[in-house]
Amino acid sequence: MKLLATLLFALFLRTASFTPVFGTACRRNSRCTRVLSEIESPFADGGGASASEADNLGSAVETFDGPLDLTLDNVEAVLDEMRPYLISDGGNVKVTEIDGPIVRLELVGECGTCPSSTQTMKMGLERKLKEKIPEIEEVVQAIPEGPTLDIEQVDVVLESVRPFLAVAGGSIVCEDIIGVGSTQPTVMLRMEGASATLQSVKLEITQRIQRHFMSPGLRVTWE
Repeated sequence: MKLLATLLFALFLRTASFTPVFGTACRRNSRCTRVLSEIESPFADGGGASASEADNLGSAVETFDGPLDLTLDNVEAVLDEMRPYLISDGGNVKVTEIDGPIVRLELVGECGTCPSSTQTMKMGLERKLKEKIPEIEEVVQAIPEGPTLDIEQVDVVLESVRPFLAVAGGSIVCEDIIGVGSTQPTVMLRMEGASATLQSVKLEITQRIQRHFMSPGLRVTWE
């Protein structure tokens, strides 16, 4: 039965695009890791970027003479150097606000809900922006408000999983939500059946819930 559950969930991951809000976690994390490494490499002294990538980026950088003033146009110009790495993987970045020396950016698309989005923002985008525009003191990630954290919304996520669990005789319910409004709320789930012992199943469900509520800090516990 456990083998059947494993095979069914593998099929579930391969067909996860049937629910457009979510993507397969391992595929998303792999892409984001690659995007992050590509963003970092050209910016680091002696980084691991290929010669052609370094040459192309160098040509773009040479169009700027000295430090740039902190203006929307200049911020957009620097971001344009990095956008190809994000766009190639289904993401992008947009400026939401410039408040004195603070620049607020929003990662959108695949990058916006990836668990590694904070690393992409701080280690890639912020680093390059502060290098080219010294007036910038901090780059802050603007996170759009997600759905209300309640059992009804958790069930929206669980409904996408239940058909696959049911085939193997399994079920899943949300028992409770604690700490709503705190910095680290917790969703308590109970899963029964052959899939209940599979960590890969639990990890996928956890990441789907975090992406749905746009909250990487949201905890999911299992009874």
